Amino acid sequence: MFIGWDWATETHDVTVMDDTGKRIDRWELTHTEEGFTKTLARLRKHGDPADLPVAIETTRGLAVDRLLAAGHPIVPVHPNAFNAMRARWGASKAKTDAGDSMKLADYLRTDGHLLPRLEPTEQATLDLQALTRQRADHIEAKVAAVNQLAALLDEHWPGGKAVFYELDSDIAMAFLERYPAPASAAKLTAGRLEAWCKRHGYSGKKPGSTLIERLRSAPKAASRLSEQVAGQLVRVQVQLVQGIRATIRALDKSIAEAAETHPYAPLFATMPRIGKVSLGQVIGEIGPILERSRTCEQLIAEAGVVPVTRASGKARTVSFRFATNRRARVALTTFADNSRHGSDWAAKIYNDARARKKRHPHAIRILARAWLRVMWACWRTGVCYDPAIHQANSKIKTATDMPLAA
Repeated sequence: MFIGWDWATETHDVTVMDDTGKRIDRWELTHTEEGFTKTLARLRKHGDPADLPVAIETTRGLAVDRLLAAGHPIVPVHPNAFNAMRARWGASKAKTDAGDSMKLADYLRTDGHLLPRLEPTEQATLDLQALTRQRADHIEAKVAAVNQLAALLDEHWPGGKAVFYELDSDIAMAFLERYPAPASAAKLTAGRLEAWCKRHGYSGKKPGSTLIERLRSAPKAASRLSEQVAGQLVRVQVQLVQGIRATIRALDKSIAEAAETHPYAPLFATMPRIGKVSLGQVIGEIGPILERSRTCEQLIAEAGVVPVTRASGKARTVSFRFATNRRARVALTTFADNSRHGSDWAAKIYNDARARKKRHPHAIRILARAWLRVMWACWRTGVCYDPAIHQANSKIKTATDMPLAA
């Protein structure tokens, strides 16, 4: 039997098809506990869940989680690939919920052996992935909030933005909370500002005279808002940035604790310049791909650090891989970029790529590909990464690859 599941936020449509293409059953369910319970029970009437694969146009969500928990193999179908197949069932490419669930079941019946199945991720890896992904979302939110704060200051108080180098630093946040508008800082002197900085643990090593000069030399705003309203806008935005920074610090702590106790951590924790957060990101994003990859080449392709080759006749193009797990690629390339500053082996791979006229992002992907081969070896053998052994093996390989003297 083959199951096609057309999902939505309020209702879903399910079709059961046999191996001859005959529709055995079909129904619609609501996105409620009753709907899922009855549907899972109805599916069990058609056989053991392990023998009933489900094709669905997503890799996550409540429907996927409930089906995996029930024991059904999940075959995620990319919407673009499914849309490209619609002509198979008619030139009009008609689309209805009932029709889509039938088409998904039929697609699974005919092409299911070519489609990868979604395997349940280890619980510890899934938890770590959720933490690192939320952190990434909060980093984006912080960037947006800081940009909004910068825009407010540009419009209403350019001097407040100019005093400290990093607008989202602790000292800059404290300053803007205390002095949210030009009038509130009108009586500041170099001595008062320096004393204030000392009380708040300023570590920038700039004297009060320099800081006050930055404040005074900034252009004066021509805002038409009252000082009270302008100050309130700035103070509220500062509180927003501080709140997001607090959540990021809390997530950093949780990620470090989860990564430290994760069973994969010893394999990768000794890699160069891989901090606690980066280690959590690598395990959370690369870990699930490692768990389901059958070959190192599959791992590299799914991580998105290998190009796509298209060859037909005399035409041959090699292009950037867009269809990939972008979060995994970001986690991997961030680590690879840092690693070249702590490993001669990594630095050589990067520098050689740059010498071949590769741009920085391309060279980093080449280095990331090399690191994935190392991770794959550690994963398959269960041997923790040892920088000394890696360096020694690299020297032996380099010597072996050198041409013999005449």
